[in-house]
Amino acid sequence: MQLQRRLLPSTRALAAFEAVARLGNFTAAAQALDLTQGAISRQIRALEDQLGVALVDRDRHHVSLTPAGERYADGIRRALQQIGAASLDVISGPGRGALNLAILPTFGTRWLAPRMPAFLAEHPGVTINLTTRLRPFDFSTDDIDAAIHHGPPEWPGATCVFLMTEQEVPACAPSMLSNGQLQSPEDLMHLPLLHMATRPYAWPDWFAAAGIEQPVTQGMSFDQFTTVAQAAVAGLGVALLPRFLIEDELQRGDLAIAFDQPVESRYPYYLAIRNDRLHYPHVSAFRDWLVAEADHAGLPA
Repeated sequence: MQLQRRLLPSTRALAAFEAVARLGNFTAAAQALDLTQGAISRQIRALEDQLGVALVDRDRHHVSLTPAGERYADGIRRALQQIGAASLDVISGPGRGALNLAILPTFGTRWLAPRMPAFLAEHPGVTINLTTRLRPFDFSTDDIDAAIHHGPPEWPGATCVFLMTEQEVPACAPSMLSNGQLQSPEDLMHLPLLHMATRPYAWPDWFAAAGIEQPVTQGMSFDQFTTVAQAAVAGLGVALLPRFLIEDELQRGDLAIAFDQPVESRYPYYLAIRNDRLHYPHVSAFRDWLVAEADHAGLPA
């Protein structure tokens, strides 16, 4: 029993230590927790005495963690997040809670957002908070339950649930097609090509599927589909875009498909769910709804 008490410090002491580790000094930690600097110092000293291990190196101007403190801070941060999330889940009750979801900007605004009212109508007790992430992040340091992921089904600390594949097509302003200069896929090599920085393989894959093996010409590069699509609308070049994300532009006549030869993207979309939230009722409800919605959308699987 004595060993068990030693291994289970108070959450007040753990919160004080985590705040100092994250913020780098006692003053900022005290402000964050609405305590005095002396109270923070006493909590950490008591924690070190209980564990019998030095966690913090102190001098007059700076606070740094010992190697043991670095390891401990990483584990404690995850544990406090899990305790907070579990408490919120219990307080919210079955079928209720807040879902913190990381989205890819264009997928989130053009595909997911228009469908969200249906989910919220079915699950009125769930609140969804959206945040934009362009690349995978560390679930252990971000209080996010799940993320929309385009890439291989690998994410440390998370389980990836398949959603859909996508078909990419070369699209451009209709004016680029009016003079008949595009007679075959090879003709695209003589036009400015617009590239996605996150998918440098996209154009080479498309030309390879069309039987063209010569090097792809360089051109403007973008980090989001919204901006590359707008550049194509403006006539700056030909962009390789997921067809399901540009349906509005195609219907309005802002974009036209240069060659209707779609190529499946190298990677599908997944819902990555952090492992310690997999069985939360509101997370499970969102996962099941999203998988069904992707299937009903008629996108190739």
